[in-house]
Amino acid sequence: VQLQAFGGGSVQAGGSLRLSCAASESTFGFNYMGWYRQPPGKQRELVARIRSGGTTHYASSMKGRCTISRDNAKNTVSLQMNSLEPEDTAVYYCNLNTFAGRDYWGQGTQVTVSS
Repeated sequence: VQLQAFGGGSVQAGGSLRLSCAASESTFGFNYMGWYRQPPGKQRELVARIRSGGTTHYASSMKGRCTISRDNAKNTVSLQMNSLEPEDTAVYYCNLNTFAGRDYWGQGTQVTVSS
């Protein structure tokens, strides 16, 4: 499975961005899809994920500021981020996890939030 991410960019604090990720094949039956990020000099961390049944999970730092959604018909997952802060600056990675425990990763997209 190949994942391609779209939608990164630069915004000012308080702004919004929408990230999208398209899978090269059907995501039906996969465990969950989600977004991780890696801030400069830090480890990769979970932002949000959504299970095939629609259950969502958000990192505490992003709760109330982002919404993850999934379109199984289009094999896409999207992340709407609002009220962005400079601390949200990172490379964002799309992730797909299978029930067998295998992870697939997109190429990463840069999000830069200026104060």
